[in-house]
Amino acid sequence: QINLLVIRQYVDYLVSEQNVKNVFVNGTTGEGLSLNIQERKQLAEEWVCQGKDKLDHVIIHVGALSLPESQELARHAAAIGASGIAVIAPFFFKPTNKDELIAFLQKVASEAPAVPFYYYHIPPLTGVKIRVEGLLDGIKERIPTFQGVKFSDTDLLDLAQCINKNEREQLAFLYGVDEQLLSALAIGADGAVGSTYNYLGRKTNLMLQAFAKPDLALARKYQFLTGEFLNFVIKLGFGVAQTKAVMTFVSGIPMGPPRLPLVDASEEFIVKAKAKLDSIVWPDGD
Repeated sequence: QINLLVIRQYVDYLVSEQNVKNVFVNGTTGEGLSLNIQERKQLAEEWVCQGKDKLDHVIIHVGALSLPESQELARHAAAIGASGIAVIAPFFFKPTNKDELIAFLQKVASEAPAVPFYYYHIPPLTGVKIRVEGLLDGIKERIPTFQGVKFSDTDLLDLAQCINKNEREQLAFLYGVDEQLLSALAIGADGAVGSTYNYLGRKTNLMLQAFAKPDLALARKYQFLTGEFLNFVIKLGFGVAQTKAVMTFVSGIPMGPPRLPLVDASEEFIVKAKAKLDSIVWPDGD
């Protein structure tokens, strides 16, 4: 079951402990696609409510397999004052080319005509491998609110082409593969959306600051250490359930178990992951 009561504490933790002021709600880590419409609306409302005057942006993922459901979620996000909406590609009956995908996205975006719209590109989970570079051609004409992409793929060539072609459009490219963020920043990504920022947000912000200076040697240290932890836990089996477990022991806020078919992280995983994270010596001395 969803636990709305914990969200206020969660917001305060992100802001005060992790220096994270932008959130992406009902995405992969939030198990948005495993929730029903009512649950997704309740979560969106609570994040917008608790984030008021504390968070800069609350972007709501409104993608669904059903177009009418996605449209309903888009209208709801607009009504509650979300900063933006995002939509994943439908992944059972899949679009086979960019025109089919844009047609679906346009039908959702048009239900929230005053809300910035993002495409959530995550081919490892959707199986929709339509390259974003091609998708961007003419998309602004079809979707005037189109603001950018949450790019959760390792294809940095595709990302680079997007950034190179769209400097004039002022689109935002937010990278979603946390262990490769520095690589994406180097080719011009504007920011990041990822699960590790729940518990490594402060470290990642320090990496962003180092990159901006630029102090690439320091930025690399942060990226390598994040990668060292992720490389370790990926070998143990690392998914949404395990992310919740890490967030729970780092923050002290109970993230709860995942919803089936996902199963809870094992005690063995928790012990090993905690020991690994505790063993890392960060450049800021923490």
